[in-house]
Amino acid sequence: MSVKQKQRVLILCTGNSARSQMAEGLLRKESGEQFEVLSAGTKPSQVRPEAIEVMREVGIDISGHRSKSVDEFAGQSFDYVITVCDNARQNCPFFPGKTERLHWSFTDPAEAQGTREERLAEFRRVRDQIRERLHEFALRSPRTSHVPAQ
Repeated sequence: MSVKQKQRVLILCTGNSARSQMAEGLLRKESGEQFEVLSAGTKPSQVRPEAIEVMREVGIDISGHRSKSVDEFAGQSFDYVITVCDNARQNCPFFPGKTERLHWSFTDPAEAQGTREERLAEFRRVRDQIRERLHEFALRSPRTSHVPAQ
């Protein structure tokens, strides 16, 4: 019986506060043991409470996550680097090895205005868009069977 090595995935955005954190939590939980998933930001800040709340709604706890700088991963190899905002795409450093770079531009839910419920609705919308893209990504990944869509 051979042991499959996990594919390493780094998900990048600017602040590592919402989009990349939600993507990390979703892919980590829903892909089982197929990926080693990390996230970082080009200008890290702190994980948004709204992101924690909308992830908790789908049974994923990211309350223990912290915003990390992409510099923490300098020199490491990744199978995939996924940028989830245009700024991260433009400022993404080089990673050694055969890294496949993917870019998915999602609206920053942290910029949502309005009532608390309106802001949460935007975080949910972006979370669900990210989940759909991750589902497609996992389906095409050579070592992965699938990520359940919900």
